[in-house]
Amino acid sequence: MKWNKTHIILAILLPIQVFLMQIVANNPAFIERYYSNGIYPIISSFFRIILGWIPFSFGDLLIAFGIFFLIRFLYRLIKTRFRNFIPKTLHFTAILSVIYFCFYLFWGLNYYREPLSKNLKYHQKKYTTEQLLKVTEHIIVKLNYYQQKITKNDTLLVKNPYSQKEMYKMAVSGYDNLSEDFPQLKYQFPSVKSSLMSLIQTYNGTAGYLNPLTGEAQVNDRIPKTGYPTTTCHEMAHQIGFAAENEANFVGFLAANYNDDVYFKYASYRMAFGYCLSEIKKRDQEVYTAILKKVNKGILKDFNASYQFWLQYKNPFEPLVKKGYNAYLKANKQAKGVQSYNYVVDLIISYFEASNEV
Repeated sequence: MKWNKTHIILAILLPIQVFLMQIVANNPAFIERYYSNGIYPIISSFFRIILGWIPFSFGDLLIAFGIFFLIRFLYRLIKTRFRNFIPKTLHFTAILSVIYFCFYLFWGLNYYREPLSKNLKYHQKKYTTEQLLKVTEHIIVKLNYYQQKITKNDTLLVKNPYSQKEMYKMAVSGYDNLSEDFPQLKYQFPSVKSSLMSLIQTYNGTAGYLNPLTGEAQVNDRIPKTGYPTTTCHEMAHQIGFAAENEANFVGFLAANYNDDVYFKYASYRMAFGYCLSEIKKRDQEVYTAILKKVNKGILKDFNASYQFWLQYKNPFEPLVKKGYNAYLKANKQAKGVQSYNYVVDLIISYFEASNEV
């Protein structure tokens, strides 16, 4: 097998790119100005325009092709007893180099932008348990209200009547409303789709993901529909450049909350309550138990139904997938890994205090 100069050059560029990323990661102001608010909106809009009209997930097909290529590469390597091992490895490394470059150019640099709290001018500081409880009780009042408004009975389970495709379209109107108060959260050119790998996602415990190479928001269409609006809005938040999970959660909460539809509003407070309750449980078990008594029974049934749904898909491989994703998040400046999702509480408290709702 002949040595390919292009493969050699691309393979050498991989460690150089990794080194450069370490430098870029320490310049969030530069990333914020020239990438997140500069070239990224152009890149992301381009991909959403050219792929948004396709009714299926092009990104999922790309991933399937990548997995096929990897298996084929390993099979041939073993079959030929590792003949031409170095040239083949260079070829594989060259492909990784291109993917690495595209990942950060097309989306990944958003991991290193300035915090959303700074963008929204929230003066964040470590919140107290008193602040947490005050906001949580406000959320409970709202959550109880919307559950009762939908079901007319505080003991009944909320049943979302919309199809997944209907919710993808409805989610855009929430962002339209949101952009009137927060212009920096404007969303254009929808490209939200049900993942072709929804069953696999369910088994690995994920509700959705953004494909960074195609800009498509992929939602697991098997998950319970009461939380579907916020999951959809969360993935859309990734599309407009908020890579950090806590920030995407917060923007997802806002977009669902700003939606005029009652099921979206219910989902927004449902999500906010879940995260706040989790933090209360960590701090005081007795208060946690007392707080639950203030929640309508129909809402507790909803949370239990969701828990039971995920429980039936538990498997030995899920923890391994989460460990891998945890390592990925930590490699991209999210020191808490998968726990980063929970830090949305900081932003939720800042939002309610800034809006004088509590």
